[in-house]
Amino acid sequence: MQSVLKILKRILPVLILVAGMGIVVYMFKNKPVAERRPVPEPIIEVEALPLQPVDYTVLLESQGTVTARTRSTLIPEVSGKIIRVARNFREGGFFNEGDVLLEIDSSDYETAVTIAQANLAEARVRLAEEEASAKQAQIDWDRLGAGEKPTDLVLRGPQLALARANVAAAEARLQEATRDLERTRITVPYEGRVLTQQADIGQVVSPGTILAEVYAVDYAEIRLPLTTAEYSLLDLPPVTRSGSADFEELPVLLTARFGQEVYEWEGRIVRVEGAIDTRSRQIYVVAQVDDPYGDRYAQPLKVGLFVEAQIRGSVLKDVYTLPRTALREARFVLTLDEEDRIHRVPIEPLWSNTDTVVFRSGEIPAGTLACITQIPLAIDGMEVKPTVVGLGQRSGDK
Repeated sequence: MQSVLKILKRILPVLILVAGMGIVVYMFKNKPVAERRPVPEPIIEVEALPLQPVDYTVLLESQGTVTARTRSTLIPEVSGKIIRVARNFREGGFFNEGDVLLEIDSSDYETAVTIAQANLAEARVRLAEEEASAKQAQIDWDRLGAGEKPTDLVLRGPQLALARANVAAAEARLQEATRDLERTRITVPYEGRVLTQQADIGQVVSPGTILAEVYAVDYAEIRLPLTTAEYSLLDLPPVTRSGSADFEELPVLLTARFGQEVYEWEGRIVRVEGAIDTRSRQIYVVAQVDDPYGDRYAQPLKVGLFVEAQIRGSVLKDVYTLPRTALREARFVLTLDEEDRIHRVPIEPLWSNTDTVVFRSGEIPAGTLACITQIPLAIDGMEVKPTVVGLGQRSGDK
């Protein structure tokens, strides 16, 4: 009996192992087969816009630096010591037309005027004496000349001409002395502002000494670069030798940031420069802002300020507009048919900026849905699930 138990203890593990292996083999051979079902192709959800023809006004964007209409360097025409300086003759100071900004010591020039006046009076006396002598010579010759023709010297013609020339020279010297006296008072023939001051009271100056840099404040100018394509979208008549263009109807909006605030100024295009820049291949138009330091602006338009500009251009008739993100490869848009399948349609943009693309295509009828969602792999015939932006879902949308 004990021998039987010993045998069973040895055989039982083997039997259990064999039985387990048999069960595993049976289950492996009789495992259930999973039913194969086709995997549905995922449908991408997109946003779409219905294309409707509109009239689009082009706004050209440019930038430039504010400059003054007129900028002058004040240089004296006479020598002397500066004895008086105006209170507004300081950097940033405003002045009116004709204001005396500096005054040079005029003592010597007043003396020169007095001497010139005396010399003129003396020359006029001599001229009067010569005129009287010439008349008397003519009378004497008529009485004693025996009918012969007198010479010019006999009638004192050269002496009379010399006296008249001396009077003219004296008058010219008086005019010169008077001008020099007037030039001791430094003025500017326009309303302006002092940019830099380089002379002050007590300084001795001479012709060639720079006194100051000033500029006019009646209006400011900004050179705005445009590409030739952008320039073609401006409603500007050609400027030819026979006439000039009228730019009054081309408004410009200028903006600049001061800290957290953005300020605006209104201007207009007044002229186009005469040549295309050979380096940038751009053409410059010049905008003008009247009274840039006037009270109508919250912030004055200062010389040297960098500004951004928007120029109102042409009106494009019956065109389509889409967000710039809807443009693919710079020449395709994605349209949807009645079955919500994508079609790549080639277009040629008439105008585009960072936000919008404007185009005209006779191949796309009005009301067609255009996909504005960026799809990485968009192929013709791909089915999508559109949501019409702003108009809800069209009838039949899935």
